Amino acid sequence: MEEEQQLRTHKKDVANDSDDDDPPALSFHALAALKEFLQEQSQSLANHETVETEGEGSEVALVTEDWRLSQFWYDPETAQTVAQEVLHLCSDSNYKVACIACPTLYAYLKKIDPNISAQLLEYDKRFEQYGSDFLFYDYNQPDLPLELKHTYKVVVADPPYLSKECLEKVAQTISFLARPEESYLLLLTGEVQRDRAAEILGLHPCNFRPQHSSKLGNEFRLFTNYDPMERLGGWEKEK
Repeated sequence: MEEEQQLRTHKKDVANDSDDDDPPALSFHALAALKEFLQEQSQSLANHETVETEGEGSEVALVTEDWRLSQFWYDPETAQTVAQEVLHLCSDSNYKVACIACPTLYAYLKKIDPNISAQLLEYDKRFEQYGSDFLFYDYNQPDLPLELKHTYKVVVADPPYLSKECLEKVAQTISFLARPEESYLLLLTGEVQRDRAAEILGLHPCNFRPQHSSKLGNEFRLFTNYDPMERLGGWEKEK
């Protein structure tokens, strides 16, 4: 919106400064607005991250975060750690994995193991580039195919907002996707959701602390419904 206003200002100034004989010229204010706009665009391109997966010798390309969608990508260590945990859970069988609103994790999983069966449920349609692995997902109005019901042995979720309402709705999606007999649930969300994660989903916090490429003010945690033992630092001991 701010960029559109700057461009409209630019066009207006050009129109005011032009006459019938001379070519259009930019006013001082229009030049300043244009310079600021170009700087913002340059920064946006710089934020189109390319990170390297440790030990793989390959790169994981991530689209630019869109703060309007509350998007904050994991840093490489976090993405690698969580991806390795998911792969460990899938090591004994060809389990299917559901990634709810965590495209960074999906990208790392597919880079490390291209054959893993992973479904990305995501609101941002830029991730349609993943083809049939992408499924548009609006947590307010989830419209999920019935064939996905109780299909996934491993479900990882990163709700976009730190509210009770958002967590409750995402929890409904988790219940729809996860196998009822036994499934592994991993939830990445803020520390402020600790009590709700326990109450709504029966999850416990791990000692491993997720980090993001963009430094956030809120402390983030990883919660699971199973004891990872020595992995992920294990469950945090109750005080």
